[in-house]
Amino acid sequence: MQKRIVFLFSTAVLLNASVGCNNASSPGDGNQADTSKPVTAGLEKNAANSNYKPAFEGQTRIAEVVKTTTPYKVDKVAGGLGHPWSVKVLPGGRILLTDKSGYLQSLAADGSDVKKITGLPKVDDSGQGGLLDVIADPDFTKNKIIYWSFSEPYQKGNLTAVAKGKLNEEKGTVETPVVIFRALPELNNSDLHYGSRLVFDKDGNLFVSAGERSVLEGRHQAQELNSGLGKIFKITKDGKPAPGNPFLNQADAKPEIFAYGVRNPQGLALNPVTGELWEAEFGPRGGDEVNIIRAGKNYGWPVITYGIEYSGKKIGDSIQQKEGMEQPVYYWDPVLSPSGMSFYKGNAIPEWENNLFICGLSGSRINRLVIKDDKVVGEEWLLTDKKERFRDIVYSDGMFYVVTDSGNLYRISKG
Repeated sequence: MQKRIVFLFSTAVLLNASVGCNNASSPGDGNQADTSKPVTAGLEKNAANSNYKPAFEGQTRIAEVVKTTTPYKVDKVAGGLGHPWSVKVLPGGRILLTDKSGYLQSLAADGSDVKKITGLPKVDDSGQGGLLDVIADPDFTKNKIIYWSFSEPYQKGNLTAVAKGKLNEEKGTVETPVVIFRALPELNNSDLHYGSRLVFDKDGNLFVSAGERSVLEGRHQAQELNSGLGKIFKITKDGKPAPGNPFLNQADAKPEIFAYGVRNPQGLALNPVTGELWEAEFGPRGGDEVNIIRAGKNYGWPVITYGIEYSGKKIGDSIQQKEGMEQPVYYWDPVLSPSGMSFYKGNAIPEWENNLFICGLSGSRINRLVIKDDKVVGEEWLLTDKKERFRDIVYSDGMFYVVTDSGNLYRISKG
């Protein structure tokens, strides 16, 4: 039986974003804030971890708190779904989930008819690793091809990889799976920061995010163009560099790189108004970011950051701005721990149209950001009463589907 709650308007609960971690969150996600720092405007009333100043007004703790006035409802569609990491809606309406341990599940939109799907390559599911994102080919109705990202055991270590294969729901398997891309080099001393979201652009090329693996060995490589760590890639359906990539003809640079200098990017989505790629990434202790990802740009990690080390020490030269490095559109301190994200592309709930919704793990909420001219002009906290770690969100036909680390699937729709 579905559990239904009807909201006449959303709550804006002032919630401490510091919630205990499980093995799917990075060290420091949910650390308590340093209460010696001043509190500023906005929904967040807990003290920041640092006294860093934003680069522009409204870059953090936006003062404009918005509330949804259109009635909406939250249905728990299914529970006990294991350890989901990604949720997608396939053409025809069935829902596809990845499970961190290495298999897929498909189910009907009402939560019934759950099918387990196996046949994928082995994953390394220690730490933050496992079977991660999944996406259907733009021509899925004809070819039944899906793509997925995962932490692959590879040679002497592990890495973020992308594979594709033909989904056969009737037989419960993925046929002819093949790895098409690897974010080299592999590391043998980390099971963290794989990043790993997948988004198709309008031309049928695939954006792939890859983290810098947390350890110092990988961290500095986020700034190196001959490394696949801490990058946003753009590849073809066969895993080749996409035409027009910014470093395609540059010596000693990986031609698949679209942008660089990111930390642990678990959120990717195309803005329905501008068509540009937006990204959300974990900062260290503070400094979770939302960025607009543009070709060839450097997003600064670890040279510039609004966060500090988990130990409380400052990072590098402790600077937040540097020429040639991009500023985040928005950041959080204390952290949200941003995972999957999606734009609301319809108008069933009019005030949500083209707003950005981001899942929070340690933040235990979904953040709604109102966007105007590529800036955040309003913020709302949703589903705080669920006290869940929200892992991924997808828009479909006027509704959102959301999965949590506890194995629940929710549907958010007009009341």
